[in-house]
Amino acid sequence: MSRSIKDYFIIGFKGIAMGAADVVPGVSGGTIAFISGIYEELLGSISNINLKLFKELKTNGLAKAWQQINGNFLASLFLGIVISFVSLAKVIKYLLEHQPILLWSFFFGLVLASVIYVGKQIKNWNILIIFMLIIAAFLAYYITTLNPLVNENSSSLFLFIAGAIAICAMILPGISGAFILVLLGAYKPILTAVNDRDFKTIAIVGLGAIIGLLSFSKVLKWLFAHYKNFTLAALTGFIIGSLNKIWPWKQTLTWRVNSHGIKVPFNQKSVLPFNFEGDPQLLYAILLAIVGFVLILILEKIAVQKE
Repeated sequence: MSRSIKDYFIIGFKGIAMGAADVVPGVSGGTIAFISGIYEELLGSISNINLKLFKELKTNGLAKAWQQINGNFLASLFLGIVISFVSLAKVIKYLLEHQPILLWSFFFGLVLASVIYVGKQIKNWNILIIFMLIIAAFLAYYITTLNPLVNENSSSLFLFIAGAIAICAMILPGISGAFILVLLGAYKPILTAVNDRDFKTIAIVGLGAIIGLLSFSKVLKWLFAHYKNFTLAALTGFIIGSLNKIWPWKQTLTWRVNSHGIKVPFNQKSVLPFNFEGDPQLLYAILLAIVGFVLILILEKIAVQKE
């Protein structure tokens, strides 16, 4: 695929959006990848990183191997993700702490519009497709209601598996990898390892993430190639079910102390804005939800015009 410098800048901005979404626990970068039109290309590019790549590298050199994995695309995208983590993480963390309702409202509108966008990709609706969508929605909703594990596990094998599972969730639209780590009781050990520069633990989690990503991307690529409508129905269901996690108004049931000694919510449930303890900021919340919703419609219109 022939692309200009401008195209790679746009891909980089999509990476920035994915990174910003992944910083928010409960929002998946995979959702952003899907609605920005790069999801299947991302899966295909990642799945091309395999043993054949080393043979290609040895036989035809670095340029051919780079072309095989769509290197320019991946480099632009992941550079955007890294830039986002470095530049936007503190801003989003601040908003989560000081303006959570407004931030969640924006993402709620954005993800709600994503349901319509992804659902429109399903070409042939039937009973099995609807059943698949409903099952996926209930599964995702159930995951959002689970209580995080109180007992944390920091064994090497567990953290390896946690890294593999979390990265799989991260590339699924609707499911947050960070939230999965919280559920497994692996979020704090991994965060502690990063803060303490425990490179051994970081390497173990990273290896699990790499293996999980390379394996799961192949599975998703195969599903898109052979059962695209069923896969889209499942992804739509996942996004619908995940809306509970990003509902703006929450009641905190239990608290925990994070690695910085700060008391943060541990277990929450969604409530109506009228039952929210405090200022529900209803008007601003609705406006920001509309902004998020309209933003997806604009992106869809731009994508249709390009096609």
